[in-house]
Amino acid sequence: MKITSRFTVAVHTLLAIYSFSGTHKLTSEFLASSIGVNPVVVRRTLQSLKAAGLAEVKPGTGGAVPVKPASEITLYDVYSAVDCVDGDLFNFHDSPNPDCPVGRSIHRVLDPHLKSAQAAMENELKRVTLDGLLEK
Repeated sequence: MKITSRFTVAVHTLLAIYSFSGTHKLTSEFLASSIGVNPVVVRRTLQSLKAAGLAEVKPGTGGAVPVKPASEITLYDVYSAVDCVDGDLFNFHDSPNPDCPVGRSIHRVLDPHLKSAQAAMENELKRVTLDGLLEK
């Protein structure tokens, strides 16, 4: 299973907003040219980022603007804003056979490891801020 590209598109969008703010009009067309996607994808991404309080979009062709310092936005904030994953990262098959010794035990033996892996990934995303990426 892959995390959708909405996450990397949203990170790219925000990094471009911070990088070009004040020097370019940050329209969906401008941002799309940097990301390599259709402007409609950028508009949808900006809607999610705006709803999460991570970016603002001025009406008309005003373009996107940052709303808080890049040091206050983590990759986890972006990950959460664009709903890359609904609930658990790992999707478990629906009906393990309760009459099979493996089937009846699979959740008990595997679930803790899957939850731990997801928590480790999310903790890493919480550790990285946009300003740290901008410095690179």
